[in-house]
Parts: sequence; C-alpha cells; structure tokens
Amino acid sequence: MEDSMMLGVEGIRKTILHGGTDEMPRFVTGTKVTFHFRTQLCNDERTVIDDSKKVGTPMEVVIGNMFKLDVWEILLTSMRIGEVAKFWCDVMHTGLYPIVAKSLRRIADGKDPVDWHIHTCGMANMFAYHSLGYEDLDELQKEPQPLYFVMELLKVQQPSEYDRESWALNDEERLKAVPVLHGQGNKLFKQGRFEDATMKYKEAIVCIKNVQSKEKAWEAPWLKLEKMANTLTLNYCQCLLRMEEYYEVIEHTSDIINQHPGTMKAFFLRGKAHMEVWNEAEARADYIRVLDLDPGMKKTVKKELAVLKMRMDLKNEEDRLTYKGMFTKLSEGQETLEQELPEKEILEQPSPEQDGAPLEETYEEQINLEQASLLQTTLANMLLETSEQTDSSRAADMTPENVIPEETSREQANTEERNAVDMILEQSPSEQTPPEEISPEQAVQEPMSSEQMTLN
Repeated sequence: MEDSMMLGVEGIRKTILHGGTDEMPRFVTGTKVTFHFRTQLCNDERTVIDDSKKVGTPMEVVIGNMFKLDVWEILLTSMRIGEVAKFWCDVMHTGLYPIVAKSLRRIADGKDPVDWHIHTCGMANMFAYHSLGYEDLDELQKEPQPLYFVMELLKVQQPSEYDRESWALNDEERLKAVPVLHGQGNKLFKQGRFEDATMKYKEAIVCIKNVQSKEKAWEAPWLKLEKMANTLTLNYCQCLLRMEEYYEVIEHTSDIINQHPGTMKAFFLRGKAHMEVWNEAEARADYIRVLDLDPGMKKTVKKELAVLKMRMDLKNEEDRLTYKGMFTKLSEGQETLEQELPEKEILEQPSPEQDGAPLEETYEEQINLEQASLLQTTLANMLLETSEQTDSSRAADMTPENVIPEETSREQANTEERNAVDMILEQSPSEQTPPEEISPEQAVQEPMSSEQMTLN
C-alpha cells in the first residue's frame, strides 16, 4: 500500500509502504522508540548510505531528549507499530545527518560514538567543514541535500516500562550522573579493575559531551564542561597505561594538548606512553615540557628521564648482543669447516703432472671456494633466524614510520653479509671482546610517584 501524504511540517512527505497494526501509540517525553532505518540519496539510483538491517542492530531514540536529528522524532511519532514508511525530507531537515551517521557507524564498528575532543557544537558543524572519516559523509556535509528515510517501527516503550541508561537521560539528569560515575571509576581504579574503570569514565565523558554540544563553544558554561571532560579523559588514560594501550593514550592526550597546550598532566602521561613504545625523542620532549609548565615537578621528571635513559641503553645493548652473538656463531662455523674437511676431497685434487700446477696452490683455491660458499649459506640462515626472533619480540613496539621498505631491508642485509664475511676472515673468535653483562634489575622502571598516580 502506498499513500503519499504531508505531515503538516514543511519539507516532509510520507509514503506508507506497509500498514501498521493496532492504534497509534502514545508518544510522551521519555518514550523509547525502537526502529530500523535506511537512508538513501534522492538520485536515480536511490543510493543507500546507511542501513541498520545490514548492521543487524535496530536504532533506539528517546522522545524529548533532544536527539541531534530531531526530524526523526517527527517521522516516528507519525507511525504505528509494524508500519514501514518512506519519508522525503528537504535539506532543512538533513543538515546534521552526516554527524549522526558518523556516530552510528562508530557504534556499529564497536568504537566510541563521540569524538571527545572535536570542539565544535552541532550547529556549527553544518558550516565549518572538517573530515568525518567517511568520504560519502564528507560530501554530504560539504553539500547538504534532501534525503529519503525508510523506517520500520518495531517497538514503543513508555518511560515506566524500561530502565533508563545514561544516554536516555535529560541534561539535568546527565550532569547529576557525572560525579557518581567519576567516583565509581576512581574506586575501580584503586581496586586494580582498570577496564571496568574505563567504562565508568567513558560513560561520564559521553554525558558531559552530550550536554556540552548544546552550549556555545569557548564560552563560560562550555569551558566548565570542557574542564570536567578533560579531567575524566586523563583518568581514563591512566587506566589505559595500566592496560598497556600506549598508542591510545598518545592519541587522547595529544587531542587535549592540541586544544589546551598548558595541560601539564597530559604531557606527563603522553611522555610515559612514548617511553613505553621506545619513542625516546618524543618522551624526552614531553618531560621537558612538563618541567616548563610546573617547575615543582623537577624531581619526578628527573627520575622519569633517568628511567628513559636506562631503558634505551638496555634496548641498545640487547640489539648489540643479538648481532654480536650471530657473528660469533659464524666464526665458530669457520673453524669447524677448516677442521672437518673430508680427506677424500684432498685425494681428488689433480696431480702436478696432470695440470702443470702445484698441488698446494690448487688445494688452497678449493678450500677458499668451499669456505666462501658455506659461510654465505650459514650467514643467510642465521640472518633469517635472527630477523624472525627480533620481529617477534618487538612487533608490539613497531610504528609505521619504523618499518623499513623491502628494498632497503634487502640492501642492508647484503651489506651486513659482506661485512660479516670480512670480519670473520680477518678475526678469530678469541680476539672478540665479550659483551658487558647487565642485570635484569637495571631494566625495571620505577613506578610513578604517588602524587602523579592520584586520580582527579
């Protein structure tokens, strides 16, 4: 059944594709609506942008909670349970769709639904372009256009019929929930339940950001909420450090630093994360910045820089020992080759009468060839074994910029092979200097001082 009609709202047309059942539901503030939706462009192909059925999870909206795309409340409150309808919506109603769609896609991908540190209110996003991370949504944001929304209403629940989660609260209730969630997160952190603590901090941050999106950026109410959100985010990052999620710590603290470059604790936590992933220069720069912002941190910074130096020295020593051991094995292989050449190879050498050359010289030439061949084969195998061990032990520390192109790696391996052969032919094992021993205790990093580990 298809009946095209107006809803009494400018810029909206409705077409019923399948009639619903029962009477019209009662929609009041706090009513939770569950539905499927499909968004299409108004081109000849009716290109599908988003489809909740493909994701496999229906959408939920609480009426009256100032959902960013408020036109959806208008559409849903015109439907019966089980009804399927297609709505044409003019550009005046679709300008914020790209932002909403981004959040929905992030949820579907198992990511946070909001970007915590993009400091632009919802209305300003209609006019100030920045990439949303999805090409089709970027195009819609740059050039807003009418859209089709095909909706299927699945369920309607009154406020007393379900337990309200934080996303379903109004602004006043959200702000009241923030200190409660904050305190719960701190308690879980002290108990060592870091993953559970992150969930509490994250929920509190989302509450703040939902309220903050309705304030004018950089004015007093907005800045007050921003400070609250940053405090929670830094607590969240302390949990991530304990969970060894170092790159995520770097990402979140960098977001704060970009917007608020005077936040000392953000530099401190980012410095620790850089140290854990062997970014020596970045860690050192962050610690120096901490000292610039707060000279009272001199003692703590001095300890962190000492730990950084110790860890980098230990890492460099491990690298040196790895390659030193490889060259020692090659030298031992040379001695074994010289001692165990089969006697039959000597018997098979041509006599002076046969080729007119001295037997000693011909034998020496063959020995050199055999040594060179065996050394090349042995070196290639050991380089491959060492490379696999090194890659396996340090895979977690590698960053994209540390990855050596295949061609460069091949040239480096060839150079190392030539140098190793020259070293072995010129130096006996007894002449090589044994590596300096380092105790495992030297690599143990001191924990953060109690004043720095205290949650805000």
